[in-house]
Amino acid sequence: MELTDKLEILADAAKYDASCASSGAPKRSSEGKDGVGATSGMGICHSYTPDGRCVSLLKILLTNFCIYDCQYCVNRRTSNVPRARFSVAEVIKLTVDFYLRNYIDGLFLSSGIIRSADYTMEQLVEVARQLREVHHFRGYIHLKTIPDADPALIALAGKYADRLSVNIELPTEASVDRLAPEKSIHTIKLAMGSIRRKLDEKAEEPKSPRFAPAGQSTQMIVGADSSDDQTILNTAETLYNSYKLKRVYYSAFSPIPQSPDSVPLAPPPMLREHRLYQADFLLRSYGFAASELLPASGGNLALDIDPKLSWALAHREHFPMDLNLADASMIARVPGIGLRNAKRLVELRRLRRIRYVDLTRLRCSMKKIAPFIVTADYSPVNGAATSEMLRRSLADSPQQMNLWTELQAA
Repeated sequence: MELTDKLEILADAAKYDASCASSGAPKRSSEGKDGVGATSGMGICHSYTPDGRCVSLLKILLTNFCIYDCQYCVNRRTSNVPRARFSVAEVIKLTVDFYLRNYIDGLFLSSGIIRSADYTMEQLVEVARQLREVHHFRGYIHLKTIPDADPALIALAGKYADRLSVNIELPTEASVDRLAPEKSIHTIKLAMGSIRRKLDEKAEEPKSPRFAPAGQSTQMIVGADSSDDQTILNTAETLYNSYKLKRVYYSAFSPIPQSPDSVPLAPPPMLREHRLYQADFLLRSYGFAASELLPASGGNLALDIDPKLSWALAHREHFPMDLNLADASMIARVPGIGLRNAKRLVELRRLRRIRYVDLTRLRCSMKKIAPFIVTADYSPVNGAATSEMLRRSLADSPQQMNLWTELQAA
């Protein structure tokens, strides 16, 4: 099979893995040194950095052959899809050639399981080793870790990769047992734990050997099983607390050709995935707990309003909030005010009292923020409005996208 044909198959097979972005990678450059490549230290994989640059990765599988039969996976053993396999040399050639052509900033490499977990992990590590030691590649490398692989191989992977990821895929042990019986959530967590221990050792001994400086991440599939958003967020919160993950990624289940009856025939709403990302950001950066975002009885996040607005409507005892008295953590919980603006408002308070015009100058979403704040010269006229009334006025209005607006206008 031609290399271009392999690339077409194995790049397409990798598209379902969302856990390929990066943050926290150290800045490296080959300028004035041997080798090629550089890292920016910003988010990578078809993302935009704060200064507007678009950066990307070569995102491929080493092979889509797999000895496992995970029911949700297009590359499962019983799936009728075209198969291909790269050699180690072919992945290295593609990575270096694409980098020299300025197509990519690094490599995201995953794989189906072939022969055994150890054999597959050895192949992934060998790609990274040769890129670093033979070709002196200084760009970004993200390796997908095979959970059942020998911990010594995982440790070796961290020597060469910027980030490692171990995909948990499903939020409960029961779902893993049902849809991926050849996998074990216990084994997956053991792999995460071994990576965390290595990261902790590096933090305690800065002069110890390099190990995955951009940390580790994981992915959960949304909608492949019956787990609700509360279960997913509780699992994410546990993973963040137990394994110090940089990110949990969420991927809406996509029905695949000739799907087994054990998985849904229709995908979940894409907006559900978006709301989970918003809720995850509140967990990581705003100090929210999963139990605050959803009731103990369980359920899914609202689709018509974002999770922070949903929390504010359910906790009206905190609002309207006097921005001249509240602390920064509570100001950041006001719908329409982010962490940066909360910090700016606290700094402004040291000089003078906050006024309504200050919020407009900070480009806050005034429609969303107005019912929830008090300033030196403003208090909401609808402060006594019920949460249901506010929800109706602030809910996102769904709009049907149209490809031929000009024709309709004519």
